[in-house]
Amino acid sequence: MRLTPELVAKAGRAPGRTSTAAFMKGRREATDADYLDMARQLLNAAPDPRNVWVFAYGSLIWKPGFEFAEKRVATTHGWHRAFCLKGDTWFRGSIDHPGLMLALDHGGESNGVAYRLPPDAVEKNLAAVMAREVLALPHPFPPRWITIDIDGKAVPAITFVIDHDSGNYAGGLTLEQVADVLASASGTGGSMAEYLRNTIIGLAELGLHDKQLWRLQELVAERIEAMPEPSLAARAKAKFYGFLRRLRP
Repeated sequence: MRLTPELVAKAGRAPGRTSTAAFMKGRREATDADYLDMARQLLNAAPDPRNVWVFAYGSLIWKPGFEFAEKRVATTHGWHRAFCLKGDTWFRGSIDHPGLMLALDHGGESNGVAYRLPPDAVEKNLAAVMAREVLALPHPFPPRWITIDIDGKAVPAITFVIDHDSGNYAGGLTLEQVADVLASASGTGGSMAEYLRNTIIGLAELGLHDKQLWRLQELVAERIEAMPEPSLAARAKAKFYGFLRRLRP
């Protein structure tokens, strides 16, 4: 992989001025009660409330943050993984360089991971999934039921799909435009370059390959390689933000 750990470290040295204000405009912070309510609404629509699968296409592949009883490779039909969620000015982006996150969008297909939640603790762990993915409401990529393919069998699953009307949708971007963002965006949770690399590695560990993500890592690496070395002030700022990240629970 051309996008090495050293290049990822270079991309994340100076995350810039971070703020949740832009993302939170017109929204409110989600609460534990919201997460439980979202989980219950989804379970009310479940074909079998004790047999619930969650489809992961991005960071949930390598950092799920909830308990599961089974993990399987899966494919979506009619949905594809895309860097189409704009406006992150805090977690993996900044005011100067907003991040661009993955979500599922209409059309095509995508491979990923399906997690079956523990039958005796579905509601608890589904609420944990919501807490892992939902910062504010209304949410720009809300959870919903879709159909996935596991070993040739159609299986209902919960996942997160971009809302085109949310104000955070960035559709129709070229790989070059996406790479420009991923190479420069970094926030309190790390860099977009790190997010991309971790997703590719998570897929590879399952024997999966995404041609577009692989091409993106080459383009992102190319852009980071061309960046000038940071100043002493930028390095000091990066060290400070690294300290903050280590303090996060």
